[in-house]
Amino acid sequence: MDQVLVSVIMPAYNCAAYIGQALESALAQDVPLEIIVINDCSKDHLDRVMRVYKKEPRIRYIKNERNLGVAESRNKGVMLARGEYIAFLDADDVWEKDKLRRQLELIREKGTVICSTARELMTPDGKLTGYVIPVKTDYTYNDIKTQNQINCSSVLIRTDVAREFPMHHDDSHEDYLMWLEVLKKYDKGCAINEPLLKYRISMTGKSGTKWNSAKMTYRTYRYMGYGPFWTGYYFVCYAFNGVKKWIRWFLAGEDL
Repeated sequence: MDQVLVSVIMPAYNCAAYIGQALESALAQDVPLEIIVINDCSKDHLDRVMRVYKKEPRIRYIKNERNLGVAESRNKGVMLARGEYIAFLDADDVWEKDKLRRQLELIREKGTVICSTARELMTPDGKLTGYVIPVKTDYTYNDIKTQNQINCSSVLIRTDVAREFPMHHDDSHEDYLMWLEVLKKYDKGCAINEPLLKYRISMTGKSGTKWNSAKMTYRTYRYMGYGPFWTGYYFVCYAFNGVKKWIRWFLAGEDL
């Protein structure tokens, strides 16, 4: 490939059942891109699935020698990236076909370093629920301290910024921690308030139950260097926003 504008980073672990759908949605984007798939020592038939894409020049398939976890696998992909921008995509999520083009247009227009989108939830078997989680179209560091509106699979970020702030502390929400660090320096981000991401619900992911997710959120605030008072304050805001989201789910008639 002569030109790569966006490098799509896709960590892959025991995702053979879903990754084809994710890859096809990335290949359907109408921008020059590469897709870096990092096999993090999967124990399923991921190699067999990836052989289908062996002759696809836009896909680079890399296998970790040992399990690194999602944060370090993403960091590895970022360091190998040749594009001007990084787009993260989890192996069980799906993009709308014009997602990257529209984000590139907006991030350049706004002059920000990071751009995200709203998302529609999918059931584990890939059925769209019709339930959309909206986002603010412009947000700052202060906005996301009390609620993380940035879903990792929706993010487009400048490559130099992604390298400046690699993901770390895998026992926390490492992506949320990254967004906080990025916006603490660069302050403003932008978003498209349309569900250009289809996000697969899973209880087997790293966050697992809401209790595990809550603990990881608490650690995220502590890793940001907030003292006990502000950590407690932001955590209460996080919990309050979580309850509001649960009520919206309930009123929408969805099964949590």
